[in-house]
Amino acid sequence: MTNHILAIDQGTTSSRAIVFDGAMRPVGSAQKEFTQLYPASGWVEHDPEEIWASVVATCKGAMKKAKIAAAEIAAIGITNQRETIVIWDKATGKPIHNAIVWQDRRTAPLCAKLKKQGLEPKFTRKTGLLLDPYFSGTKIAWLLDNVKGARKRAEKGELLAGTIDSFLIWRMTGGKVHATDATNASRTLVYNIEKNAWDADLLKILRIPAALMPEVKDCADDYGITEKSLFGAGIKILGVAGDQHAATIGQACFEPGMMKSTYGTGCFAVLNTGSDLVRSKNRLLTTIAYRLNGKTTYALEGSIFIAGAAVQWLRDGIKVIGKAEHSGELAAQADETQEVYLVPAFVGLGAPHWDAESRGAMFGLTRNSGPAEFARAALEAVAFQTRDLLDAMKKDWKGTSTKTVLRVDGGMVASNWTMQRLADILDAPVDRPTILETTALGAAWLAGSKAGVWPNAREFSKAWALERRFESEMETAVRTRKLKGWKDAVRRTLSA
Repeated sequence: MTNHILAIDQGTTSSRAIVFDGAMRPVGSAQKEFTQLYPASGWVEHDPEEIWASVVATCKGAMKKAKIAAAEIAAIGITNQRETIVIWDKATGKPIHNAIVWQDRRTAPLCAKLKKQGLEPKFTRKTGLLLDPYFSGTKIAWLLDNVKGARKRAEKGELLAGTIDSFLIWRMTGGKVHATDATNASRTLVYNIEKNAWDADLLKILRIPAALMPEVKDCADDYGITEKSLFGAGIKILGVAGDQHAATIGQACFEPGMMKSTYGTGCFAVLNTGSDLVRSKNRLLTTIAYRLNGKTTYALEGSIFIAGAAVQWLRDGIKVIGKAEHSGELAAQADETQEVYLVPAFVGLGAPHWDAESRGAMFGLTRNSGPAEFARAALEAVAFQTRDLLDAMKKDWKGTSTKTVLRVDGGMVASNWTMQRLADILDAPVDRPTILETTALGAAWLAGSKAGVWPNAREFSKAWALERRFESEMETAVRTRKLKGWKDAVRRTLSA
């Protein structure tokens, strides 16, 4: 039996596929970007057909580079951009509309209406989430209300809904399996994370027919077999987790108190709280970290909407850098006497503020401010926002250590300057692993362990290897001054 695992990492801007060998090393990969659609201000969509084509192409590309055939792959693990929602025809598999992306803000009025009705505490108690356009539930409601005939068809049982993982599983199994995992379900705003079931009361409030929703499984579970015609042989799908949960697993954060933060388009910090379902008093999210063998492990999560996207703005928006990787070099050249702050609320502010109406702003500009100061402000904003999350976690859960070590991954962590500044602002160690593809690795481990060809969680944890630790080098007085300036900038940016 082969011990190769194929990991599908379906992200916000691109789809990737990586083949890992039995020693958990990547041996072949492929990546393909797809189109970002902005039909109106604050709206973000993806074409599900383009996503599907990109996934199939990258899977074939990764297998070709690894020089293996589908028959040599033990299992597939899927990780995906969370909260992005698709509704498709049950008979044909054809989407009824573009996917509405997690960044999309079109349902802000609906969220505001539900809050005005006093319903947010009910949603939070059952789901661990807040009433924000970020989550999937209001997106499903919008599609049912705004796509002609959708609600009537949904009530007749002619349509199916799901996050991207569900859509891919449906397509790959030829329509035989409509399923998701507990982590993706926990981000929909209609899943009771304590009872581990779709919540009839919340579905009713959002007028979502229960038949629309997928079956919820463990993260390592049987999700069917791919159609033979896709890759030349049927491959079992044995692992599924939303991207931040997969990264938590890939970083081997299996013990309560362990924490990881992923720096991609946004930034997502996840703190493992074990069997402790912590109800945040500081506007963090309570979520399912993972569910294995029927046992649920919970987490506190802080979601920052703009992290690497601020670097993309530097490159594509104001064109002060030619390549994203140049941001750290440019930031290092900034004038240290200038305190320039960027509050990157381009699509509102996430945790711990949750201000959908807030918009980005720059503070502290002088005549001498230029590209270097802009670059430093964009990168420091990521560190400041992470510090806000860590401070909130410490207030919420007694298991959060003062010197919590942060394990990091994602595209931004390749920048030494950014990681050093992160450690400086956090006043805590920042650990960068040797394998940065932790999201794909987490999905691969779920599938590999379920297939019986990869080690259990304890042995997998031993394989985690440190590439570099960043320790704080900033003077306390400087950090205090910078944090004070940041808090003032955020206060000025908030909409209320």
